[in-house]
Amino acid sequence: MPTPSHRYRDIERTAEYLQPEKCLPPPVDNSMAKVWFIKDGCGIACAIVTWFLVFYAEFVVLFVMLLPSKDLVYSTINGIIFNMLAFLALASHLRAMITDPGAVPKGNATKEFIESLQLKPGQVVYKCPKCCSIKPDRAHHCSVCKRCIKKMDHHCPWVNNCVGENNQKFFVLFTMYIALISLHALIMVGFHFLYCFEEDWTKCSSFSPPTTVILLILLCFEGLLFLIFTAVMFGTQVHSICTDETGIEQLKKEERRWAKKTKWMNLKAVFGHPFSIAWLSPLATPDQGKADPYQYVV
Repeated sequence: MPTPSHRYRDIERTAEYLQPEKCLPPPVDNSMAKVWFIKDGCGIACAIVTWFLVFYAEFVVLFVMLLPSKDLVYSTINGIIFNMLAFLALASHLRAMITDPGAVPKGNATKEFIESLQLKPGQVVYKCPKCCSIKPDRAHHCSVCKRCIKKMDHHCPWVNNCVGENNQKFFVLFTMYIALISLHALIMVGFHFLYCFEEDWTKCSSFSPPTTVILLILLCFEGLLFLIFTAVMFGTQVHSICTDETGIEQLKKEERRWAKKTKWMNLKAVFGHPFSIAWLSPLATPDQGKADPYQYVV
C-alpha cells in the first residue's frame, strides 16, 4: 500500500497510464553534450558577484596589506596561504557550477524505456509531468534547471546550479574554502589595523589613509558576512551528508525508504573511495560507483 509520502509524487504503475506516446526522445545535440551550464540570469549574476568579491579581497590583501609590509616573511607566508585558498575556492565554485548535478535524461518516459525496466506486478515508477522523465528514487524536479535531479539538496543561485548527487562535494569545498579565506582575511585586517595604529598611517599602505580605511572596512564587512553564511552552509551540508538526507527531504519530511548507512560511508559516497587528500581537492572527481539498474522502481 502506498505511503502518505507518495502523494508528493506522480505514481504510475503501467506503461499505459504513463502515456509514453506523449514523451518523445530528446533531440541529440553533441555540441553541448559535455557542457553543463544553467542559463539563468539571477544565477549568472550571483556567480559573477562571487568572483568579483574574491578578486576584491585579493586586491586589498595584496596591494593594501601585504606588499607595503616591511616584514617579508609575514607577507610571503600569508600571500601564499591566501592565494592558495582563493584558487581552491574559485576552482570549487567553477566545478560546482559546470558539473552535471545528476540530471535525469529528459524525455526518457518512452514506451521502449518503460518496457526495458521489466516492471513486475506491484512495482511502481515515478514520472515527472514537467520534463517527461522517469524519476529515480529520491530525485526531485528543479524549476530553474528544468530537470529532475538525483538526490537534489537545493538550487543555489551563488553557484548557478543545483546541488545534487554529482556536485555536492564541490559545493561543500566551495563553502569551506570561502569560510577559510574569509577568516584569514579578517585576521589579517585586524593585524593591519593594529600595525597602522602603532605606526604612521601614511607608511602602512601605498594608498591615502582615508582610502585605506574604507578598503579595509569593506573587506572586513565582506569577510564577516561570508564567513557566517558559508560556515553555516558548510555545517548544514556536512550534517545532511552524514544523515544521508537532503535538504528537500528534510523540508518535506519524506519517509525514509533507503538503507541506513554509517556516517563514514555517507561521507565516502560523496567525496569518494577511499579517504585521501583528494577529498580536499576540487580538481579530483569522486568515484560515484556504478548506477543502480533498479533505482527507477520501488
